[in-house]
Amino acid sequence: MTAANASKKTFKSGFVAIIGRPNVGKSTLMNQVIGQKIAIMSDKPQTTRNKIHGVYTTNDSQIVFLDTPGIHKPQSKLGEHMMKVAEGSLSEVDAILFLIDVVEGLGGGDRFIIENLKKVKTPVILVLNKIDQVQPEELLPVIVAYKDLYDFAEIVPISAKQGNNVNTLLEQVTKYLPEGPQYYPADQVTDHPEQFVCAELIREKILHMTREEIPHSIAVSIEDMKVEANGVVHISAVIYVERDSQKGIIIGKKGALLKEVGQQARRDIEALLGSKTFLELWVKVKKDWRNQERVLRDLGFRNE
Repeated sequence: MTAANASKKTFKSGFVAIIGRPNVGKSTLMNQVIGQKIAIMSDKPQTTRNKIHGVYTTNDSQIVFLDTPGIHKPQSKLGEHMMKVAEGSLSEVDAILFLIDVVEGLGGGDRFIIENLKKVKTPVILVLNKIDQVQPEELLPVIVAYKDLYDFAEIVPISAKQGNNVNTLLEQVTKYLPEGPQYYPADQVTDHPEQFVCAELIREKILHMTREEIPHSIAVSIEDMKVEANGVVHISAVIYVERDSQKGIIIGKKGALLKEVGQQARRDIEALLGSKTFLELWVKVKKDWRNQERVLRDLGFRNE
């Protein structure tokens, strides 16, 4: 072996699932690591519905993150799909990040997740999120409570929102990756098509602007996306709701809410695509779509 070959570092790569109760900061962590928005964020539970793949690449490693739906007790066919996605991720990755909210502490949802973790052999890193909201001395009782229930490979406190200690977390994750190839180009941050991310950005704006049953009753489908001769990206999207009354809420008085959704979503989409965008939004009713398998498949909710 030549001196040049001997000094050449091995490349490590692998897949890492981010799991946790709804609304503990999984999507926030994903976006912080990747450096741009690919997973939508909201204070509404069960915001993430599909596995969001984020790709983080350095000179000597590549981590493919799976931001999974929050693990919860399903109330519909859509909820069942989300649970299959989340639980299926646990056995197909090289490491698991179990994200918890240190402000709320140990709850029934966390105990439910830990029971699921006991079924897999994958190394689990306990990630204590939102440390910017508590005093350092408050962390120790939280750590003890979780350590009593499961033998974690590592325990790392972070603030996903502020970025505190996230680099340390990435170093710990890399330790558990096998040697492997670079799966994606170094400048690629997600393996989802742009249409998927655009649809999610539109849905995020609706989540921010509505309340009660509306957030769980909407789905967004990109019907058409093309680049015009002048370089402008033309996107036509349909927002599906379950009832006529919800359609009225989404459109708003004289179309005001739908217009605001469009304006805010267009700004994020233009940042994502790096191009001027024309966004056309329609609202349609699909009765009880969350419980219809065929409709769920048509909207992209698949378990594979």
